[in-house]
Amino acid sequence: MTLRTAIIGVGHLGRQHARIHAALSQEGRSRLVAVCDTNEETARSIAAERETDWTPDWRSLIGRVDAVSLAVPTESHAEIACPLLEAGVHVLVEKPIARSLEEADRMIEAATRGSAALMVGHMERFNPALTALHPFVRNPVYFEIHRVGQFTARSLDIDVVLDLMIHDLDIVQWLVGEEVEVTDVRAVGIPILTPRVDAANARLEFATGAVANITASRVGMEKIRKMRFFQPHDYIAVDYATRYAGISGLAPPTSTGMWPGVQTRHLEIADIEPLRAEIEAFLETAQAGKPSPVSGAEGRRALALALRVLERIEEHFTQTGLASLRVIQ
Repeated sequence: MTLRTAIIGVGHLGRQHARIHAALSQEGRSRLVAVCDTNEETARSIAAERETDWTPDWRSLIGRVDAVSLAVPTESHAEIACPLLEAGVHVLVEKPIARSLEEADRMIEAATRGSAALMVGHMERFNPALTALHPFVRNPVYFEIHRVGQFTARSLDIDVVLDLMIHDLDIVQWLVGEEVEVTDVRAVGIPILTPRVDAANARLEFATGAVANITASRVGMEKIRKMRFFQPHDYIAVDYATRYAGISGLAPPTSTGMWPGVQTRHLEIADIEPLRAEIEAFLETAQAGKPSPVSGAEGRRALALALRVLERIEEHFTQTGLASLRVIQ
């Protein structure tokens, strides 16, 4: 059976979902039925561009589609996803999964009741650099991660922790081990151009002894998306933007017994767009009934850690006398 699909929310990111769903539809791998947006002009424009139908009401999609990409503001995720999931519609929801853990739980429960797949769009998991690297990760000890973006008017309904840092909170938990407890969180952050936190730093400690230092900012002059970490005998570097991954370690001993130096292995990277890889994985999950590559529970785990970071930022505001800068709602 060919899956009937739709996109709900065709703003900045939703229109990229529409582009990929339309391409997959043309390839016969699914069938894009409609795009949905409360902005009629936007919905009409994207529908015409992708040669499909449009609707301003997501409820009209129930019974017409099997799977949707949900790319609306975070505050509407649970409100829209729950009825769809309960109706048996598979949902790929953009990160963060929801505004609160209570909303995330409702979505997970709705997916169970409707026997539908719920997948969370933590797209960096599908970056080909990370896909190539993941099999070589073993007992990472220390992470340094920087994610900086140029300021735009998108995603201003949430702060930088839920907008950008949550990618890296998810990746670090995934690499260290999803069941490994985060034993300590320290964080600072500050609003710069918006009423919410625009730049933040978090330091995480795990039960294994691993430590992660993560910096995120959406007020930068350039885009930076880099991670480096250390594990026994290896130094690993990842550049998400250029899709590079390298593993450095001691070179084999020389015949003279001289210090062998360091050699770097540049991993072979597949040429695939991360968002396309994510959507393909979602459709395969929906079609074959496989477990979601990034389940609702995993999305909830990333959200829970992000909310802990926000709590520490708020505590820092209070402790340092910067209460007037408090922006967390």
